[in-house]
Amino acid sequence: MAWAECINLLKYLKRLFRSIKNSKTIDFMITLTYNIIKRGIDGIPQGDIKKLQGNTELYRLRVGIWRILFTYPDNETVLIEEIAPRGGAYKGV
Repeated sequence: MAWAECINLLKYLKRLFRSIKNSKTIDFMITLTYNIIKRGIDGIPQGDIKKLQGNTELYRLRVGIWRILFTYPDNETVLIEEIAPRGGAYKGV
């Protein structure tokens, strides 16, 4: 996972958990979620992966409530296109 994607994910998670008052809880939830997503990405090509219908290059990895959309530009590269909660991952695809 590229550093820019990690930073964007952390910013997203902070906005998502902004309503929780206890900052230690927020930090724990952000770290836990980040680690779950990172483990899923590091485990590619294993995991719950499906090729998306109607799209010849895009794949979906399911990690809990998260969906990671990615492509294989070449045999040794995984390009992460989007990381989003289940409901918003497929919009605009």
